[in-house]
Amino acid sequence: MSSAPAQHDAPTDTTPDGTDEAHAFTELGLRAELLGALAALGYEEPTPIQREAIPPLLDGRDLLGQAATGTGKTAAFALPLLHRMVAHRDGGDPVALVLVPTRELAVQVSEAFHRYGKDLGARVLPIYGGQPIGRQLRALDSGVDVVVATPGRALDHIARGTLRLGGLATVVLDEADEMLDMGFAEDIEAILEHAPAQRQTVLFSATMPSRIDGMARQHLREPVRIEIGREQQVAGAAPRVRQSAYIVTRAHKPAALGRVLDVESPTAAIVFCRSREEVDRLTETMNGRGYRSEALHGGMSQEQRDRVMGRLRAGTADLLVATDVAARGLDVEQLTHVVNYDVPSAPESYVHRIGRVGRAGREGVAITLAEPREHRMLKTIERVTGQRITIDKIPTVADMRTRRLELTQAALRESLLEDDLDPYRVIVETLTDEFDLMEVALAAVKLAHEVTSPGSDDEEEIPQAPVRGPREGRPESGGRGGDRRGGGRPRMGGNTVQVFVGLGRRAGVRPQDLVGAITGETGIRGRDIGSIEIADRFSLVEVPQGVADEVISGLRSSTIKGRKATVRRDRGGDER
Repeated sequence: MSSAPAQHDAPTDTTPDGTDEAHAFTELGLRAELLGALAALGYEEPTPIQREAIPPLLDGRDLLGQAATGTGKTAAFALPLLHRMVAHRDGGDPVALVLVPTRELAVQVSEAFHRYGKDLGARVLPIYGGQPIGRQLRALDSGVDVVVATPGRALDHIARGTLRLGGLATVVLDEADEMLDMGFAEDIEAILEHAPAQRQTVLFSATMPSRIDGMARQHLREPVRIEIGREQQVAGAAPRVRQSAYIVTRAHKPAALGRVLDVESPTAAIVFCRSREEVDRLTETMNGRGYRSEALHGGMSQEQRDRVMGRLRAGTADLLVATDVAARGLDVEQLTHVVNYDVPSAPESYVHRIGRVGRAGREGVAITLAEPREHRMLKTIERVTGQRITIDKIPTVADMRTRRLELTQAALRESLLEDDLDPYRVIVETLTDEFDLMEVALAAVKLAHEVTSPGSDDEEEIPQAPVRGPREGRPESGGRGGDRRGGGRPRMGGNTVQVFVGLGRRAGVRPQDLVGAITGETGIRGRDIGSIEIADRFSLVEVPQGVADEVISGLRSSTIKGRKATVRRDRGGDER
């Protein structure tokens, strides 16, 4: 489903080929309230996954779907679920449960349900770690229609008796492969055991490893199987998309982005950020650097989105700073550059983003700003996509001065070739009576350069961050007698503490399992986590002191590799 607004001023919603949008969805058999919401949101015709999945889900069939990030999976299961729901219910336990791997996705999916089901009075509740549980308890007690939850927090509510699943008609497992990678397999099994046997079960996954197939065979009844290919493979775009990355610390990212864009001089660019707050902050920063920047995120109304996209397409804005969700479905013809302000969390997200440039034979540029510890994720993307991402150095102050001089020279050359300069001849002739012709030309170039490149002499160098190899970053312990810190990533700055987790290498624990459990059940972001050391029977995770209690609470309420673990502040080796 595309959230791009219709490119016209008419009051009716039509697709570029003149097809009525509501009619396109009507063919799928959706109820009038949903069609009205879709038309109000400005959505265009259904995406392939929606066309394939909605009819069997409306019929109550189980479904196993494989589709990459950004293909419209949320609407594919949300619209049928809302269609079958009784409108404006009073009280009652949830009729649908959607399990997702992270709190961010829980919020995104909940927002989508709210948008689609507002005319049905749909009551949707996201529950995840890091949110005050009292608010969740009150909402569950008042009655909800749809619960969107991370597995750990859902299981916690089930154990408390506050999330009752007896009335469930549908269970959705969204991003199932990621949930299994994060160690939620046992939690999911336990949740499904509490759900009614006669239910509709929907499973979506970007990949289909054997364990996903095994889960489907166990819990889905004669499911409809749907496989939707990636919107555009990187391999196919390789001749048209130049891919590069810059290794830069978090604090220097805004300045680095400005320099890269100054050098690249894009016709139009999209910069992808992780959060709304970051979008707003970066938009303000880039406007301060002289870029005509516009923000686009889920906190904006459709009218605001329309205005932003109108300015971008009209050429009155040249930089769009957006979240993934807000930018889904956008297709801007003059787009030349895509910038990942952070390394995408999944290769599929990277593929989907850079697929927005290099279309229809046009050349495009994909740029990623990676923190030193994110370098290994770049290697993962290279391995999955089979394409090389060149690591470039951030332009220096000298590079920027040279670039600005080149731009001044280009502007003067264009003026010499195309402009009528005769009105200014008298000034040159008068000045050459007093000064050498070369000196007059130099003064003119200096003035032109100062006008076109202000403030070029007061910048500071951006330090080149080290590129860490695949064995650096968050090292695993080296075995008996080895240094617990592994000689890898240095300690975080500021006050930090180490959290002891009573599972280690023997339990199959990997650094990504710990990171996934922490980010999935707390408000902590991956970049806020310090070094991780994994021994045979335990692991140590370094976190900022101010969030240590939240991390401990989140890990205690979740499972890692399907197992509960002892979690506490590290006491310096008394159990080692």
